[in-house]
Amino acid sequence: MQPPTESPPPAIRLDKWLWAARFFKTRALAATAIEGGKVHLHGQRVKPARHLSVGDRLAIRANMELFEIEVLALSGQRRPALEARLLYLESEESQNRREKEREMRKLTTSQIGFPVNANRPSKRDRRKIIAFVRKGDNYEKD
Repeated sequence: MQPPTESPPPAIRLDKWLWAARFFKTRALAATAIEGGKVHLHGQRVKPARHLSVGDRLAIRANMELFEIEVLALSGQRRPALEARLLYLESEESQNRREKEREMRKLTTSQIGFPVNANRPSKRDRRKIIAFVRKGDNYEKD
C-alpha cells in the first residue's frame, strides 16, 4: 500500500471566486470586470480563467471603490455575505481610503443638492423650473 500523496493546493477560477466572495452579482459581471482591467492580481492584469490560490493579493475596482485584499480561503459556492467576508482580508489602508472616498462623494452630492448622476430633474425640480420660466415671462411683458 502506497502512502497518501499530497495533492496540490486547491485552486479556483478568479471570476468564480469574485462571484462567491460577493464582489460581483454574477460570474459574467466578474469576468467582464476582469477583462476590462478592473481586477489586478499582484499588480498585473489577468484573465477570468486564471487560477487563484490562498495568499494571492488582489486589487478590485467595483462600485466606484478600490478594494485591496488578500485571499484567505477559496470557495466556488456563493454563500451569505458574512461567510463570504471570511474568504478575504482587506488591508487597513484600503478600508480607510474607501471610507474617505465615500465621505467625499457624500459631501459632493449634498453640496449640489441632488445626485450627481441624475439624468432628469425630479418632479419638484421641474415645477421650480416651470415657475422660474413663467416668472421670467412676466418680467419680459412689462
